[in-house]
Amino acid sequence: MKTLVVAATKAELTFFYQHFNLPDSDFVESKNFDLLITGVGMVATAFALGKHLSSKYNLVLNLGIAGSFNRDMALGTVLNITEDTFAEMGAENGTEFLSINDVGFGESHYTPTTSHSVNLPIANGITVNCVTGSEKSIKNLISRLNPTTESMEGAAVFYACKQLNIASLQIRSISNYVEPRNKDNWKIGLAIKNLNDWAIDFIGEMN
Repeated sequence: MKTLVVAATKAELTFFYQHFNLPDSDFVESKNFDLLITGVGMVATAFALGKHLSSKYNLVLNLGIAGSFNRDMALGTVLNITEDTFAEMGAENGTEFLSINDVGFGESHYTPTTSHSVNLPIANGITVNCVTGSEKSIKNLISRLNPTTESMEGAAVFYACKQLNIASLQIRSISNYVEPRNKDNWKIGLAIKNLNDWAIDFIGEMN
């Protein structure tokens, strides 16, 4: 049984690739773990996992950077996302948002099943198609879901793992605060370094 490491982009795992001397490929098989780069967003993630996810894996480790709604959270902080929600999946009823649960077509909220202990702060995330960048949207999401982070893939990974009953972990490093788009405020380099440091240690300890 192996771990499948999953990320949206190679850039988010730059130092991980270097540390383990991995070839420059979107799918890498190694003795102790495999690595899958899915592409950005839920659709790309679902397609890639549909091709590669199977019962030969006993853990899926989803790694990536994320935005934080909580400004008390220092940029670069690495978090264990223990619940995630498809924030936009549902229907509008005038000014009211109805989740996919409300309209009776499925489930929008997912939690991972894992026996792995992770010594990181826990947080709840949302998964979006459109990165939040207006005060109106921010206020709406905080009022409706009160998330700590947002990503474009997390809940899709949890969903896929639930379908196959495979344990999963989602680890996110905070690269920016959720606000009107301002690249000058981002700390992507710091977030990637901290994420990779954690991932290298975690995979190293498992093997």
